[in-house]
Amino acid sequence: MSKVLIMSALTLSLSAAGCGGNGATLAGSLEGTVRVDGSSTVYPITEAVVEEFLAVHPGVRVTAGVSGTGGGFKKFLAGEIDINDASRSIKESEVEKARDAGVEYIELPVAFDGLSVVIHPGNTWVDFLSPAELKAIWEPASEVTNWSDVRPGWPERPIKLYGPGTDSGTFDYFTEAINGKSRACRADFTASEDDNVLVLGVAGDRDALGFFGFAYYLENQDKIKAVPIQTATGNVAPSFDSINDGSYTPLSRPLFIYVSSAAARRPEVEAFVDFYLQQVAKLSGEVGYVPLPEQEYELVRARFASRVPGSAFAGRNTVGMRIEDLLKPAN
Repeated sequence: MSKVLIMSALTLSLSAAGCGGNGATLAGSLEGTVRVDGSSTVYPITEAVVEEFLAVHPGVRVTAGVSGTGGGFKKFLAGEIDINDASRSIKESEVEKARDAGVEYIELPVAFDGLSVVIHPGNTWVDFLSPAELKAIWEPASEVTNWSDVRPGWPERPIKLYGPGTDSGTFDYFTEAINGKSRACRADFTASEDDNVLVLGVAGDRDALGFFGFAYYLENQDKIKAVPIQTATGNVAPSFDSINDGSYTPLSRPLFIYVSSAAARRPEVEAFVDFYLQQVAKLSGEVGYVPLPEQEYELVRARFASRVPGSAFAGRNTVGMRIEDLLKPAN
């Protein structure tokens, strides 16, 4: 099964793995339900974890959906799900809603992503784009309609834009990194919470330009082409190395899961999250994301084991943040 197949809802029967906590003592007999929703970007990692979990124990039912980071947070703060996959950190407005609703949560960085800007393989004129050019294309009230409006000498052909929907954390991150303010964006583009729809849109139109997570670019390199981004040190394309070393800037970003503190008291949720944090380094790399260094995962596992509540990232600008800086606030 493709690691980036997005489904409106995936229901799987699982049991706990013996990797610590109550999950170890109840291996083979654990029952219950774990409810996950949120980011389409993080979904391939969660899907891979679920598949491994399923192979170990069949006694716990896990439902995994994709409604975007923002849509997932709405469900999370309403108590409808136990875990929210998030391609951005929780917003201060969501922190306030959580406080008002009495929802306590544990924030867990799980991997790193390079948000990829992509074009059709038949596009022979775009060799790179600068952040300023991306801003000119995507900012509110943009006057860019043709490729020739971006750079002299490019064809006088209309740009067809594809991007994540407004409930997407990828949309939030891109607009903050490129336009300077989250959710500030022109409205005349084809939007979808399903990144596979965006892949198909770009792959089917020579004049298309789109953006989404690195895993979806890797999975579809035969259909689309990544655009290098101009940086102070040169034009840098997204890759495992450039995302890992921080040179792919400003579009590298951390990925998270948010776990309900109340739900984490249930043995099946505790076991699932323990399993997730034990397996995510291997599985995130397999599905196209950059694992954190092992010492960072040790801090993340300790954060969950100690049930450290709240966010170390809310209200912070994480644009261009390097992996080694991810958990400094948690030390």
